[in-house]
Amino acid sequence: MAVPKRKQSNSRTGKRRSHDAKPMRQLTFCKKCSHAVPTHVVCPNCGSYMGRGLVESDE
Repeated sequence: MAVPKRKQSNSRTGKRRSHDAKPMRQLTFCKKCSHAVPTHVVCPNCGSYMGRGLVESDE
């Protein structure tokens, strides 16, 4: 059975894991209120999605 000859160093482990971090959420600007919103999400400020009003806002 294959067994490592030596312990893998912390540096080598860190180099391997350097690409495992979650990417940042991509933000776009709402067409109605110009509020920064993640993609594919209803705008929490005005309730619109892709330029259409989907949710009634309290304003």
